[in-house]
Amino acid sequence: MKKYKIAVIAGDGIGPEVVNEGMKVMKKAAELDGRLSFEFTYFPWGCEYYLEHGKMMADDGMEQLKEFDAIYLGAVGFPGVPDHISLWDLLLRIRKDFDQYVNIRPIQLLNGAPCPIENGTKETIDMLFIRENSEGEYAGAGDWLFKGKPEEVVLQTGVFSRKGTERIIRYAFETASKNGKTLTSISKANALNYSMVFWDEVFEEVSKGYPHVKTASYLVDAAAMLMIKDPKRFEVVVTSNLFGDILTDLGAALAGGMGLAAGANINPERIYPSMFEPIHGSAPDIAGQGIANPLAAVWSASQMFDFFGYEDIGKQLLNAIEELLETQSVLTPDLGGTSTTSEVGDAVVDILTGSM
Repeated sequence: MKKYKIAVIAGDGIGPEVVNEGMKVMKKAAELDGRLSFEFTYFPWGCEYYLEHGKMMADDGMEQLKEFDAIYLGAVGFPGVPDHISLWDLLLRIRKDFDQYVNIRPIQLLNGAPCPIENGTKETIDMLFIRENSEGEYAGAGDWLFKGKPEEVVLQTGVFSRKGTERIIRYAFETASKNGKTLTSISKANALNYSMVFWDEVFEEVSKGYPHVKTASYLVDAAAMLMIKDPKRFEVVVTSNLFGDILTDLGAALAGGMGLAAGANINPERIYPSMFEPIHGSAPDIAGQGIANPLAAVWSASQMFDFFGYEDIGKQLLNAIEELLETQSVLTPDLGGTSTTSEVGDAVVDILTGSM
């Protein structure tokens, strides 16, 4: 039996609540399958830690995390700590230092999930967003000149290296090729006359090595419109850090809401641990009430099973989520139900117990 060491950063707000249910499901799935087990190690890092220690994580935090097979993150951010501190000193630091340059966000409408558009079905909304996750608009490059003076100037510089741009586009082509899907690139070359022109050129260059993959390229504003008007045209999508961040929230709305939105931060070379997280944020307004939707945390757990090579278990977790949505019997208030966070987790466990 293979044992996987998982670092758990439950984080802020509803993070601990949903991660607890995710771990409950992971343990049960592993127990029922018999091929693997998990050893979870908790780290108390986040905004509460910051308010007590003046930092989001321990000084040797990255060295500690390096020893694990994966990281399971709940949520980051809470009132009282500026968002740029909570993000840059924990989440983005892990993504960058561990070279988790691939962000994978499934936009898949499961049966039973609510959808705000008329033509939204399981067949028409089935996208896989592959977002560049280490540089681009979130590189943190820039300057703040003459701060507080009338001539104050702020520079925010997007960084697009050939290495970074080419490797994410190539990863997307490999994914599309493996799954027999089309690949769409999303940029904004008409306005961003350096970074996005470069992005489009690299996409065109890499595409020559994959003549069997049907491609398309859209400006980001047109893509946002088409995701609503004609979502079926998007299968595998590759885009930059900022555009991917924004469009996947739009995608989450199409696929049932943020309570069903999961994300994986992948280091494909496996030199460093990868990180898996629900992307709904810390939701401080409902924290501690026991009504947070844990299904996104369960979905991100299914991504972890996929990453470790147990795609069959990952699929069973998705099937369990879908069965729960179809029966409508045990759901949290965001999905129209009255159940608690732990009751939804228990229901997923029950479904797995009956199917595995």
